[in-house]
Amino acid sequence: MKNQLRLGITLLVTLLIVVCCEPPKKKIEYPKTDLSQNSLIPKPLKVIPTNSAFGLDSKTAIYTNQVFDGFEEVGNYLAEKLKSRLNLDIPVNELDGESIERLIFINQSDSLEMTSDEAYELYIKNDSVLLNAKTAAGAFRGIQTLRQLIPEQSNDTLAEQPMWLIPSGKIIDEPNFEYRGAMLDVARHFFTVEEVKRFIDLLAYYKYNKFHMHLTDDQGWRIEIMSWPKLTEIGGQSEVGGGEGGFYTQEEFKDLVAYAAERHIEIIPEVDMPGHTNAANLSYPIFHAGGKADKPRVRTDMLVGYSSFAARKDTVYAFLDDVVREISAISPSQYFHIGGDESHVTSKADYIHFVEKVEKIVRKHGKRAVGWNEIAQANLDSSTVGQFWNEPESALETVKKGGQIIMSPATKAYLDMQYDSLSEHGLHWAAYIEVDEGYNWDPETFVEGLPKENILGIEAPLWSETISNSTEMDYLAFPRAIGYAELGWTNSEDRDWEEYKERLADQQPFLDRNDVNYYPSQKVPWKKKKEIYKKISKD
Repeated sequence: MKNQLRLGITLLVTLLIVVCCEPPKKKIEYPKTDLSQNSLIPKPLKVIPTNSAFGLDSKTAIYTNQVFDGFEEVGNYLAEKLKSRLNLDIPVNELDGESIERLIFINQSDSLEMTSDEAYELYIKNDSVLLNAKTAAGAFRGIQTLRQLIPEQSNDTLAEQPMWLIPSGKIIDEPNFEYRGAMLDVARHFFTVEEVKRFIDLLAYYKYNKFHMHLTDDQGWRIEIMSWPKLTEIGGQSEVGGGEGGFYTQEEFKDLVAYAAERHIEIIPEVDMPGHTNAANLSYPIFHAGGKADKPRVRTDMLVGYSSFAARKDTVYAFLDDVVREISAISPSQYFHIGGDESHVTSKADYIHFVEKVEKIVRKHGKRAVGWNEIAQANLDSSTVGQFWNEPESALETVKKGGQIIMSPATKAYLDMQYDSLSEHGLHWAAYIEVDEGYNWDPETFVEGLPKENILGIEAPLWSETISNSTEMDYLAFPRAIGYAELGWTNSEDRDWEEYKERLADQQPFLDRNDVNYYPSQKVPWKKKKEIYKKISKD
């Protein structure tokens, strides 16, 4: 029955394309275009130009596959973005043969030769755009490509109404890595729900699919745990520099998860332990390790490595079982990040004991554990993922145990590193990372001897010791986060800094429309000075 329904819809759509998309009475003479000369980021796998155009205007409609979940929502998302940017009211699955001359069809297809669930094919003709994708996630990635192809200005001489000319041709595309993420540290400084959503929107435009939230640290505990209320009553009320802190209720976190899911981004929660636990130990001193660990107190500094849970107390694991259980219940992600970095006052034996116990708790609640590369010291399950930030030998050890690696080298991928010695925000303990330095490395070869098949993907972490609002966040994240999107999506042989920097410069209108306070690197040939670029309607 389902196959018959799919066939019926396919025939219906074919008929609609034939009937609704007949050329208008006055034939439009489209100017010559070259789809291969685009400024798409990430760079697609394959682009085949046909040197004409699709005229996006008020006589365009969107039609989607309505059998498979999520495709109509992708169509609605595209319509909302077109309304916001171009002030076009594009109907979705509401075709009027008398007023519609061009069609955007978002279709589910199992015939794509590519293997990734996020693969898509985009066919752009004079009177139709056909987006084929295996899944709604793939369709969503495809419409980001379509959004980037819309020119800044309409051509008002071709038709009675403004028309935005999208170059015609074919794009075949899929990501190089399954995991393409960014991390935001909301523990050192708290960021509101709206600030986090704004960051997620910007990441979605560049085809990110993972968003790692560093929810706990010495300076603050940011997620409500109902069975342990003092975590937020006490531990959530401070931050670096002495601000008031804050936290997310479970309802607010669920709202963030749903918002990200609509953009086909998976939120991965992190509870950092056994170090970086001062806020939790301050809330419940019974968890404090004692010994070399500093006595818990309100911390507003940027120091690390002085706190630890008591690794041999059963109470600690009963507590963590509650924490993992409650967060897992509101987090559909397959991953749960257990931290594990910089536990300098935890003995090695206690550290290994702790990681192995917590990993089992995470698996008990149906999740795959992720941890910073130090966790490789423990006897890990093969399902556990290591996040490489500073010890290549730890990444190799994780692979020996059957695990996968997320590539986040601090010297190349940390978004909180300063661009140079004059940077307004950020730190430089790992490196100065200018825009070209952040782009010019290869996740596949950065750790010698690490097989590509064991690399899950790439993540760019943004630690927040020196930033406290979206304006400051933008300065450190952009434009470097755009380059990391390409490192995760585009094959290494198709990446070249000299070519990329030209495409990056062409992202300036999008960044300015959305009031992104990006760093105006002199390494990038920006078309206009940042401070005087004309603001127009936002995407």
